[in-house]
Amino acid sequence: MSKSIHVGTSPKINIDSVGGDLSIIGWDGEDMLVKADDDEVRFEQKDGEVFLSTGNDLSLRIPKGALLLLKTVGGDTSIRGVMGDLEVKEVGGDLSIREAGLIAIDSVRGDFSLRGAKKNLYIKNAQGDVSIRDVEGSITLDSVADDLALRGARGNIKVNVGEDVVVYLEPRLDGEYSITAGDDILLVLPPNTNATLTMHGDDIDVDWPGIKDEDVTERVVTLGNGSAKIYLNAGGDVRVSNNVEAGESAEEFGNFAGLNFDWSGFGERISRRVEQATARAAKRVEEAARRAERHAGRHARHGRHGTSVGPWNWDFGPKGVPNPPTPPSEPVSEDERMAILKMLAEKKITAEQAEQLLAALEGNK
Repeated sequence: MSKSIHVGTSPKINIDSVGGDLSIIGWDGEDMLVKADDDEVRFEQKDGEVFLSTGNDLSLRIPKGALLLLKTVGGDTSIRGVMGDLEVKEVGGDLSIREAGLIAIDSVRGDFSLRGAKKNLYIKNAQGDVSIRDVEGSITLDSVADDLALRGARGNIKVNVGEDVVVYLEPRLDGEYSITAGDDILLVLPPNTNATLTMHGDDIDVDWPGIKDEDVTERVVTLGNGSAKIYLNAGGDVRVSNNVEAGESAEEFGNFAGLNFDWSGFGERISRRVEQATARAAKRVEEAARRAERHAGRHARHGRHGTSVGPWNWDFGPKGVPNPPTPPSEPVSEDERMAILKMLAEKKITAEQAEQLLAALEGNK
């Protein structure tokens, strides 16, 4: 179905329940355009408020100034260009927001990606990775289960993250920033920063001119006049740097592989397991190639073909003693298949080379 409803420039839109995916785009008109897969959308307009719900996917175009309340979305949610206040109770999949006003979120079960918010951001619970860029107001994240990548924060920060954190920060003179991570923290600051850093971690590395290394787990460092207050508390390591490229080589410091700092498409992360599987696959291919070379060398030396009977390769050499069977190769894991398919999709290898890799891993070559 497709339906257009006049709602004015700043309506309050209540979305009680969406069973599938939700897409919302803000525009300059005073109408709301509703698109859904079928006629099961429940709609009510009363006293300047709109109420919507559906068991399937829902797509909306709404006035940019609308106030938006989302109660429950079962699938993924995408919101673009809605500058009124946004309140989200629960999203079952991923949540992506671009260009918004104030944002308050209770729960996101997947990954969360935000680019461009004019006011404050508050998240109570995010169960996946979180990537944030360009927020004018303060940022409060009570609980992030996985990794956090943050850049362009202009207000105060208070975040609690289960795994790794990478932050590019330009502190205000009166700013206060508190970052707690279960694993590693990488903080990149401008060379002219004025801040006092209070740090706790397994290993603390301040890569900064004039700052000497110390083998300690707690440290306070003053940069410039020390006006901004920065608190870093890591279950793993802490690194502070003024090198703008530090995030690109963060895997050399901690477990930041997969963040990659390609800020143009931060919502799409690469799994660390795929990268690890790529390395394992390459190693096993090399081992398979060496086995093939040894096998060819034996046949060349003997000058004849052996006879295969059952599991034994009867290669009658000078002593007439059969060689033991070649141990069966390990099956190709799903991660290794993903790694090869990823290289094929990125056109790093051809389809023929992908087949050869799989065959080598199975021990067929």
